Amino acid sequence: MNRACIIFNPAARGEKSRRLFDRLRRAVGDSVIRVTKFPGDAEAQTERALDHGYRIVVAAGGDGTVNEVVNGLDGTAAILGILPLGTINVFAMELGIPMQLESAWEIILRGKTRKVDVPRVGEQRFVQLAGVGLDAEILARTHWWTRKTFGPVSYLLAAVALLGRSAPLLDVTLDGKETHYGRFLLVGNGRFYGGPFAVFPDARLDDGLLDGCLFAELNAVAIARYVEGVLSRRHTQFSDVLYFQAKTLTVRSARPVPLEVDGELYGHTPCSFSLAPAELDVLVP
Repeated sequence: MNRACIIFNPAARGEKSRRLFDRLRRAVGDSVIRVTKFPGDAEAQTERALDHGYRIVVAAGGDGTVNEVVNGLDGTAAILGILPLGTINVFAMELGIPMQLESAWEIILRGKTRKVDVPRVGEQRFVQLAGVGLDAEILARTHWWTRKTFGPVSYLLAAVALLGRSAPLLDVTLDGKETHYGRFLLVGNGRFYGGPFAVFPDARLDDGLLDGCLFAELNAVAIARYVEGVLSRRHTQFSDVLYFQAKTLTVRSARPVPLEVDGELYGHTPCSFSLAPAELDVLVP
């Protein structure tokens, strides 16, 4: 597979990182591996790989690494491969790529591709999900070290602190026509959010549409009900949840509200979402 360049984000450091690299090297043989050194480096490494003539770039990491590689590909004809080495790997799950490293590498060797849509907010591409409001606020309040040390508990503590505050109203305009209002918004291209949770049950990666859920309330009772609704797949039937599909949407608010894409903070409102149909070729089972 000498025409592929693997962009490896070790995430962890020290001995754990070395063990993961050794496992990756055993799986991919003599294929080229480039190791990222800092946030944003996967995008830069992808651009360099294209400059050196590689036409398959493999993201070896989590959804954040895939995000950076896709932004580095920048709409070119190069093909994306995925080796899911992150904690959750939602985009790989969406595509049916196995979580086992050696099996995922076999998918890449077979060479079967699928065209998928690429959503974006402003000029930033993303592969799976963006959030405006609650989940972005939680990320903004949760330090990287705390997330690594305490895991989901750190998010829970941040969420509890946020539920006592009033959230500004979001104005969400779909396809330049109808406007709806809510307290936080999730926008996706696939079905899943945060794992095997089908927040967007009608979503397809290649249907030319963005899917979204706009939640009207932001208090402890409402959030608990929304979570239960997602787990039971009934949330889209709630009267205070708007489930929609659109080609474009804009989001405004009285004061800036943070935005996250694929689990990383990225700007704030006002913001605009769009989608490039069939822009990306991905290696799939």
